[in-house]
Amino acid sequence: MKKATLILEDKSEFQGYAFGKSKSAAGEVVFATGMVGYEQSLTDPSYTGQILTFTYPLIGNWGVPEKEFWESEKIQVQGVIISDLATSPNHHLMQKTLDSWLKEEKIPGIFGIDTRKLTQKLRDRGVMLGEIVVDNKDTDFWDPNSENLVSKVSVDKVTIHHPTDSPLATYHSSLKIGLLNCGAKKNIIRNLLARGATVYDLPWDHDPFAENLSIDGLVISNGPGDPKMAKGSIEIIKKALNKKIPTFGICLGNQLLALAAGGDTYKLKFGHRAQNQPTIEVESKRCYITTQNHGFTVDEKKLPRGFKRWFYNANDNTNEGLIHEKLPFFSVQFHPEAAPGPFDTTWLFDQFMEKFK
Repeated sequence: MKKATLILEDKSEFQGYAFGKSKSAAGEVVFATGMVGYEQSLTDPSYTGQILTFTYPLIGNWGVPEKEFWESEKIQVQGVIISDLATSPNHHLMQKTLDSWLKEEKIPGIFGIDTRKLTQKLRDRGVMLGEIVVDNKDTDFWDPNSENLVSKVSVDKVTIHHPTDSPLATYHSSLKIGLLNCGAKKNIIRNLLARGATVYDLPWDHDPFAENLSIDGLVISNGPGDPKMAKGSIEIIKKALNKKIPTFGICLGNQLLALAAGGDTYKLKFGHRAQNQPTIEVESKRCYITTQNHGFTVDEKKLPRGFKRWFYNANDNTNEGLIHEKLPFFSVQFHPEAAPGPFDTTWLFDQFMEKFK
């Protein structure tokens, strides 16, 4: 086995073994505490630019299924850090091993390190830049948040998805929903189609209002990086708010909606990345277990005018959602579409569809 080293920007090093593509890579080192769905997490565009540490000790034990189970067309992370690599996975949907998948997609991994110790360091110090070094081929540190990552993961052109194309759709409505794709997971589209909507999948900076595109509502997707970099998306959302059409933000969409409405955002110390984040609805006090993947959040000291806190995180009390007091605008910081994770909050898609009645 070939040795590899994880080097963090504070000069600390973790020795392990290389798997996947044998190359060096740099990015932001983050951790996720979920126990399932590594293939969905690795294909989540919100992880673009990051070296992802899985805290669950054994990764790869059910191999990799076909693309229909992924959340995008490829692996999105810069690199993968795990404790123990499963080399003989077994599952009836398996197409390949995790190691061979990373090799195909030219993504490096490192295993055999103490991921618990690494996670404790990232929780104490905060997420850090880092690099996986293989064959002593050092590379420069790279801060992905200094770039507009949304532009790298969005779609290239407008694509229309019809509910008749989805096996999940139980009916076909006349509603046309614009999805501002800032790095959208596929399950967002699946959930909208299942509720009978026709989905216009829009590039992050494609203005549907300038073209008089006939959409009834707007969904703002998840995505990677600093929301303030996606200025084109923010301007489009401002137009949606001015037109008072139903608008629903998810994950990065929560932050973009806040910025478009006049609020502010900031970076968390180590973010929320898991399928087990407890989130509380303000009025009902009900706690939902949610899937999350974000490093930035809405600044509740500067909430936009007319909006109020809707959800908050039970661990650190940070914002998990906004709702307008009168108009049909709302957003959540977590993933109601899950993939992976619990489906506790899929009712939010139903609530969005109710805004059109």
